[in-house]
Order: sequence, then C-alpha cells, then structure tokens
Amino acid sequence: MELSAKSLEGIIPAIPTPFTRNDEVDEDGLRKLVNHVVRNGVHGIMTTGGNGEFPHLLADERKRVVEVVVDELSSKVPVIACTAACGTKETIEYTAHAKDSGAQAAIITPPYYFNVPRQSVYEHYKTVSGAVDLPIVVYNNPEYTGNNIDPALMAKISHLNNVIGLKQSNYDISQTLEIIRLVSGKISVLTGIDSQLFSTLSIGGRGVFSTAAAVIPRQIVQIYEAFKSGDVNKAYENQLKIQILNRFFEYDPGYVAPCKEALTMIGLPGGLPRKPLPSLTAEERTALWKALKDLGLLHG
Repeated sequence: MELSAKSLEGIIPAIPTPFTRNDEVDEDGLRKLVNHVVRNGVHGIMTTGGNGEFPHLLADERKRVVEVVVDELSSKVPVIACTAACGTKETIEYTAHAKDSGAQAAIITPPYYFNVPRQSVYEHYKTVSGAVDLPIVVYNNPEYTGNNIDPALMAKISHLNNVIGLKQSNYDISQTLEIIRLVSGKISVLTGIDSQLFSTLSIGGRGVFSTAAAVIPRQIVQIYEAFKSGDVNKAYENQLKIQILNRFFEYDPGYVAPCKEALTMIGLPGGLPRKPLPSLTAEERTALWKALKDLGLLHG
C-alpha cells in the first residue's frame, strides 16, 4: 500500500500508547485500539506521536510500538509512524526502522529543544529525505518544538522528493491558508487540531491527524464524509457537537491524559500517562465524564 500526496487525506487518528500497571507497553491494548479506530472507518493511523508519548518511550519501546501497529493492521490502512527526534542522525535511525517495519510513511517534527535557524530546519528534512526512501509528512507543532515552519519555509520543504504532506498544528489558521496557497497541490495539507477540521476542509485542507478520533473515530469520520459529499451544514453541525470533547484535547492540562482517561471511560485500553505527565484531577475527570455522557457514549 503506497501513500502519496494524492492519497494522504481523511481522518487519521493519533493513537496513544497504552501502558500496563507496571508501566510497560500494553501490546494487547495497543492492538485493541488499532482495531477500534479501523473498524470505525478511519483512513490511516499515526503512531508514536505526541499522543503516543514518544518523548517518554525508550528506543526499543518506540520501535516495538510501530512494529505492533503495522502487524495488527495487515495493510488495512496506511501507518504513519512519528520518527521525530532532536537530532538528524537519530531521526534517520527511527525513519529507517519505520520503513523496515512496513510503515507507509514517517511523520517528522522540526528539531526541538534547540532553537535552530530556518535553513537548519530545511537541511534537517533534506538530509532525512535523502537518507531514507520513505514518504515524509512534515509535522509543524511550534508550541511543542519551539521551531515554527512558516509558509515560505514549508513551500521550500515541499519540493523535497519524499515530502508528501503536512500536519499543521499551528493555531494560526491564516498560516495554514497561506501554505495551501503556496504548495499548489504539491503536498497534502491536514490539520493537527480537531476543532479546526471543518475550517481546514473549507480552505482546501484534506483532513485531520486527530486526537479525538482515537476515542470517537466514527463521529470524526462523519464530519469528513458529510463535507466530502457536499452536506456542509451537516459537517458543521457535527463539528459543533463534538466540540464539547475537543476542548479537553486542546488546552491545559494537555491532551494525553484526557485522551487516555476518555478511552478508559468508554471501556477501551487507556492506562495512565507515563511520568512526568500528570493524570487528570477529580474535577477534570468529572467534567470529561459529563462531556462523554452528553455525546451519548456513557450511560448511567
């Protein structure tokens, strides 16, 4: 199954990495999560991303998660493995492993921790692209990396041979619009912000890398399907409906704990975030439970 700029679209959940009570990767739970989203119609899976807690996974754990997800899917939908790292050399290592494991693409943030010049960001992607023959999705998340990929830089990166798409997690949607204008169909632009799915589709984007779709994949897919079929009003109404849940994934205390807690509440493997990420407070848990109940996902 090949992935290209043309075929990269739709709803791609960013699945979490469940842990056991002994703080080990829960492989059985991970397989259940994969099947949960696939049977609800998603168009791909992103693994070992921020929601997958990649900064807190040991190297062997991170590689094993990719292997398990690829194995469980059996080529049902594309697997896009996050291979981001602080350094270019390490990024190449994870990207090569993703290819060898059977992933259809790698998704890569700019380098993080150090604030590097724009040219260094470009050279990072150029070097990785030249080292591993695997489609690459650029992952712009300036809030977490400290290195924003502005529209002009993204346009330059889009000319690299292996680059097929962008996950745009910059809340400034005007930058998303400018990127879409500049790339002129060279790559596929998807948002990484669930509350911007409808807006991004409306300006020419092609979908979302979604935290919410790890929990409620069918409801997110319905927004996309309604929009694609021309029922814009239905897509908009569905977007508003799920906003009561999206807000938990986009603001403090971060998105990992609410996603994992929501999965646990609806009977799926979630587990706790790995330290030092905090779990939800009792007040936050109550508010999340109410949001899920209002969406008809809980009873009692």
